[in-house]
Amino acid sequence: MYDLPPDLPRLRTLEQQLTIWLGHIHKAIAAAEQRKAEQQRGAERRSAVPDWIVELGIGQGAPPIEVHAGGCHAAGGRRRTIDRDQARRLIADGVRTCTHCQPDVELRMID
Repeated sequence: MYDLPPDLPRLRTLEQQLTIWLGHIHKAIAAAEQRKAEQQRGAERRSAVPDWIVELGIGQGAPPIEVHAGGCHAAGGRRRTIDRDQARRLIADGVRTCTHCQPDVELRMID
């Protein structure tokens, strides 16, 4: 039926080796399940991409220097989430718009 040794000592040795391997497999499964759970928790905790952001300058009051669409790769590290109305108001007030994501085009504010 199977190519197993016929004698009890060798069968017990195989059983012991398989038990050890099964322990290793159970540990690997547990580690993989833990990694998957951590990835899911990380994805749940990650905040959604905002619709609009304003890049802020340096100095007192951190003045707004450029308006971006939320997922823009060119936005700097100093930024704040803003809503659509705030984005339109900042652009109307003369704050520069990003040349990459072109929020003024998406907001339909082009002259």
